[in-house]
Amino acid sequence: MGLVGLVGVEVVGVDDTSIRVRLPIAARLMAPNGYLHAAAVVALADTACGFGCFLGLPEDSPGFTTIELKTNFLGTATAGTLDCEARRVHGGRTTQVWDAMVTGPGGRTIALFRCTQLLLAAR
Repeated sequence: MGLVGLVGVEVVGVDDTSIRVRLPIAARLMAPNGYLHAAAVVALADTACGFGCFLGLPEDSPGFTTIELKTNFLGTATAGTLDCEARRVHGGRTTQVWDAMVTGPGGRTIALFRCTQLLLAAR
């Protein structure tokens, strides 16, 4: 199974229950109002959580699908780099729950994100 994610995301750290990724802010990520598009922030957090879920799948699971996600936006940025740290907070037999924090320049919190992944059963 290949990983599909947001173009330009760099994985900067991985361990058993967390992953850190980075994304340079670029014009293609901006909304018409000139600020970072909310969907770009969600895509970064979801990509980080998805990579982490994929890396921690049970051997007999062929994959997963997102069944719920939520984002609280706390700020924005117009230049620099976005960093995202995602942590698995629940690793059950059928679901995983991931929390992610997206930060911008200076470590300012841009968004808090949570998603639930349904682990697919082996066929």
